[in-house]
Amino acid sequence: MKKKILNTISPITLLVVILFVIGSGCPNPDDGIQDEPDTTACDYEGYDGLDTTTSLTTLIPEAELTTDFFHTSSNGPEVEIYESSDPGNFWFVTTVVTLNATGTGQLSIDGTIQTVNVTCLATGNAVGQGMQFLVTGTGLDAEFCVVIDEYH
Repeated sequence: MKKKILNTISPITLLVVILFVIGSGCPNPDDGIQDEPDTTACDYEGYDGLDTTTSLTTLIPEAELTTDFFHTSSNGPEVEIYESSDPGNFWFVTTVVTLNATGTGQLSIDGTIQTVNVTCLATGNAVGQGMQFLVTGTGLDAEFCVVIDEYH
């Protein structure tokens, strides 16, 4: 009799434990807590730029950048990313804010402004959400992996 009860309880207990483990590993999307942005696809959080003519890499950590998402601007939805300590020295502006969209943007490095090609690899539209852009231009191959700081 003991063996029959043990055989009956074991599969049920195992099923309950498995369901508990599976269920507890998934976040509740309705818990009201903003999850951290997924930056696992980023090589570097911030600006990672390679000058392909000199092989010089420029890294600016995400913490030193400010990202403003403008839901409505004269150009439509737009993103502006700039160096927090010196916004006139380094900035990037684009209207390419839809996932997998391509287009152009403006990038200023040390006061030299150039039109660049932009691909949006990850997008958000609220404070705390991540965005990722591939940026290419004459002598430039770069990536932005940032978190939206301001929503306008």
